[in-house]
Amino acid sequence: MDGERLPECAAVPARFDHPHDAAQFKRMHREGIELYQAHIVRFAFDPHVHEGFGLGAIEAGVERFRYRGSDHLAPAQSVVLMNPDVLHTGRAETPQGWRYRMIYIEPRVVEAVTGERGWWFAEPVAHEPAVAQRLNALLASMWQADDALARDGALMELLDAVRPLARGAGPGQATPVGSDSALDRAITLMRDRLADSLSLDDLAAVADLSPFHFQRRFKARHHATPHQVLMALRLFRAKQLLAAGCAPVAVAADVGLADQAHLTRRFARMYGVTPARYQQQLGQRPAR
Repeated sequence: MDGERLPECAAVPARFDHPHDAAQFKRMHREGIELYQAHIVRFAFDPHVHEGFGLGAIEAGVERFRYRGSDHLAPAQSVVLMNPDVLHTGRAETPQGWRYRMIYIEPRVVEAVTGERGWWFAEPVAHEPAVAQRLNALLASMWQADDALARDGALMELLDAVRPLARGAGPGQATPVGSDSALDRAITLMRDRLADSLSLDDLAAVADLSPFHFQRRFKARHHATPHQVLMALRLFRAKQLLAAGCAPVAVAADVGLADQAHLTRRFARMYGVTPARYQQQLGQRPAR
């Protein structure tokens, strides 16, 4: 990491507070890919992560988001290029909000369909109007397509469009990301014990650092506190379990959240939809 269908909880409304705020997910026929489209005016996304690349385009308005410790602006006709597992936020920069389309695609899928490893994007925003227009059109066609061949064709064109913006796009090349084995051990502990109540002492011990130096080093690398990263990992895992059809009440327990209401609040703040609505959008009926 460098540096997400039970009754909905009353604590989080089924709809956004602002009538123009809306977000939708759709599953592709290939595993490891999700489509997303939204118009956001007042909603502010909590820090969260995606396991895959986040590739898309701003259709209208301007988004402000924090990524790797810096604020970035993504205006209309710009391309968004987020790397996997990077904590980020999102909110509107203008009163009219912003409208955008995204595809979240896991690195293994990129490797499988392109035959290349090590894709990485140096900057999260590219001011490339022609590419942005192409991505918007391709993502819209993928959303509307009713057969796998049409979606695959648009997917290949999309990857071809962003490939010139990627570093390391070649066979056998490794992702150019610095490693910190001590902090990596702490991240592994978080992933392995999502349901546990971890303390700063627990994480510092596995990194063989004092709690003070651990937190300073962790924030310097991830631009977030250990608690923020742990919550992002918990909610991303919750998203995976919900997509697999698990009941929200069970998902909350599996990822270490207090109850279903806590899951609903945190999930909506990170992804813009409640767990129930997310499962509904994927056509997933939760197991009882």
